[in-house]
Amino acid sequence: MGAGHAHVLYRDAASPVHRLPPEVKIAAMVAFTLAVVGTPRGAFWAFGAYALLVAVVATLARVGPGWLLRRSLIELPFVLFAVALPFLGAGERVEVLGLSLSSDGLLGAWNIVAKGTLGVLASLVLAATTTTRDLIVGLDRLRCPQILTQIATFMLRYLDVLVGEARRMRVARMSRGDDPRFLWQLRGFATGVGALFLRAFERGERVYLAMLSRGYTGRMPAVWQGAGAATAGQWLVAATVPALAAGIAAMAVVLT
Repeated sequence: MGAGHAHVLYRDAASPVHRLPPEVKIAAMVAFTLAVVGTPRGAFWAFGAYALLVAVVATLARVGPGWLLRRSLIELPFVLFAVALPFLGAGERVEVLGLSLSSDGLLGAWNIVAKGTLGVLASLVLAATTTTRDLIVGLDRLRCPQILTQIATFMLRYLDVLVGEARRMRVARMSRGDDPRFLWQLRGFATGVGALFLRAFERGERVYLAMLSRGYTGRMPAVWQGAGAATAGQWLVAATVPALAAGIAAMAVVLT
């Protein structure tokens, strides 16, 4: 797997966050998200502090606010669900702009939007500063189950191959008069999907046999023991943000 496998969210830059090993960034993001989730929904000031932490890290990583906001639109379906809660919630009602809304529903909507947005922004900062290959290496160094990291590795390695195969099959269908826009031609499309699955399965068998012939024993190399693993100093640097987030969460629990 070459180092050139970078996903569409990755932004190449020479920043301190980019230079951190992937395992410390993954662990910091997960710990930060857990602190956010554990914060009482009524501690509004705490969510502002979390947003400030994300903004500081994004600035250090040279990730612009416009880029983050555009990519964070992925959470829009959850926001739409949250908007319905004040109307559907039970309990005490309050008047907002002439509308009778549930007080509990308003807090629930705020809870979903605030925590979801912060989680998405933290994930985007991680994705913007870490290539796909490094994400898998980081998970491997964190002792993620080998079966998961291997599946992700092979998916990354052969996704382009499968996409190219699907494109060639589509061109072949179109050259024979197929047009998937018509409902009665969906059978041909379904047949193509089945054929692609069979080709992928057969290719996977050939790749597996080739790996066995080269000494594959069911485990990938122990990359966490190789060069580039995080030092104690790098772990301490990366722990700054989740430690501050944990302190904010603890203070929010005490004060709320």
